[in-house]
Amino acid sequence: MSRWSVDNPYLEIIAYVERLHRQFLEVVKLELEGIGIHDINNVQAMMLFNIGDAEMTVGELTLRGCYLGSNVSYNVKKMVENEYLAHERSVHDRRAIHVRLTEKGIKLRDILIAMHQRHGEMLPRATMSADDLQAAGVTLRRLEHFWIRAADLVQRPQRPVSSPAAQPLFA
Repeated sequence: MSRWSVDNPYLEIIAYVERLHRQFLEVVKLELEGIGIHDINNVQAMMLFNIGDAEMTVGELTLRGCYLGSNVSYNVKKMVENEYLAHERSVHDRRAIHVRLTEKGIKLRDILIAMHQRHGEMLPRATMSADDLQAAGVTLRRLEHFWIRAADLVQRPQRPVSSPAAQPLFA
């Protein structure tokens, strides 16, 4: 925990969310290793899980929240190479590539569904109730909406008006 978040609940929750995300990905990694799957990583497995039964373009993966990273094309390419995803060019827009799960992808998705179900059944033993999870979900959704609004309100630097007297900062 950073010294900045010790007395700041806002910074503390940001640190918790980041750690929870990393810990969850570690759990997925261990699940994959435990069943002998080594040709897909934890991030790719969760992309696959989030795609589910849908068929979508690579661009939609990010828009629909299936993937939040910057290297979506690399991950899609690796999942196609390892036969978890099938891809084909759109008939309407030849620039767009549609992806969907293959049989191998569906099998892994089903394994991940079973993992989530197992975890859900274990939660009461961890003294977490459905009410606890719902309350946490409400708070996290509020924080997400706050960040969406905050991003719209960020003061972006104004471009200086060109004038003959304007000099570059690093001349």
